[in-house]
Amino acid sequence: MLVRITNEPRDYAWGSDSAISDYLGLAATGRPQAELWLGAHPACPARVDGRGLDAVLTEAGLEQPRILLKVLAASRPLSLQAHPDADQAAAGFAREDAEGVPRDSPLRTYRDPYAKPELVVAVSRFEALSGFRPVERSIHVLDELAGLDRRVAPFAERVRSSLAGAVGWMLAAGDDARSAVRAITDAAGRLPAVLAAERDTVERLAAVAPDDPAIAIALLLHRVSLAPGDGLFLPAGNLHAYLEGLAIELMGPSDNVVRGGLTAKHVDREELLRILDIRAIDEPRIGRRELPGALAWRPDAPFELRHVEGAHRVVDGGQAVVLARRAVRVEVDGERLDLAPGEGAFASSARGMVLTGDDAWVAIADPSGDDRRIAA
Repeated sequence: MLVRITNEPRDYAWGSDSAISDYLGLAATGRPQAELWLGAHPACPARVDGRGLDAVLTEAGLEQPRILLKVLAASRPLSLQAHPDADQAAAGFAREDAEGVPRDSPLRTYRDPYAKPELVVAVSRFEALSGFRPVERSIHVLDELAGLDRRVAPFAERVRSSLAGAVGWMLAAGDDARSAVRAITDAAGRLPAVLAAERDTVERLAAVAPDDPAIAIALLLHRVSLAPGDGLFLPAGNLHAYLEGLAIELMGPSDNVVRGGLTAKHVDREELLRILDIRAIDEPRIGRRELPGALAWRPDAPFELRHVEGAHRVVDGGQAVVLARRAVRVEVDGERLDLAPGEGAFASSARGMVLTGDDAWVAIADPSGDDRRIAA
């Protein structure tokens, strides 16, 4: 099956007014444009001739997509969050069902029983926090702040003793923790120029969520500035927050977000501590490889994202979602679609797919990962 799909951007308050419409050459809606979803997730399924893609596939007896492609445009920071692995998601979903928490309740943490690994590739300059950095780098920053305001010292000492303990202490938001957050906010503007990224992080977060414990925890994470084409992978347990920018996201088709702050939505600090991967990582970015007519980003997840820059053939793979920024032709299994800018396509199989265009994104579920099987 090869079908044309479209959708309307979701109007979350943190979205940009025009970044998505400008990028895809579409008319602005007059509302924030935060995320354009191209998949079959029931919360916002793509449309096929006015019908949901999920319903179309069910009627045809085909499997629901195991991938969800998004265009994301953030004009201010999103929540501090992490996502569960498959076992944690299944257990959490069953637990909340057993507790009688309605599946559409704003107090629910697990919306489905699935994992949500995420890949982000920047379209514009994209700012994010992602993963714990080596603790000595965080201690250096906290010591600088403690030298400016001694109220930061209790947090710095806890980080020295136990990173997990320090995060738990800060999330509990006792009097000393709240005092440390206020001190960090007050002192950040006096940090030396070499710590400009940390100063900017604190100022951004304090502007949207004053006194939030996430402001302090952010200083334990990598501050990542992605140039267009740079990729960032967020596996299960990775603590992260997007700050600003336009990007393409590819993820598992889940809505499981365990939040720890920077939001008015449900915050589940206890569950966040349970699923958090506290291990330090040296570099959260991932590389890309060059293919004939395309660039490809392949994280440690059952999907791959490619940016088509010419004629490109996909030799193997499962389901695929295509997004055209400029006109692109998609051919597979004897079927053909000519997509206009901003339109998408869903293919039940990527095997043998040929894309002809100079600016399109294709997401592939279960790719072979064998470069020798990819031809121009």
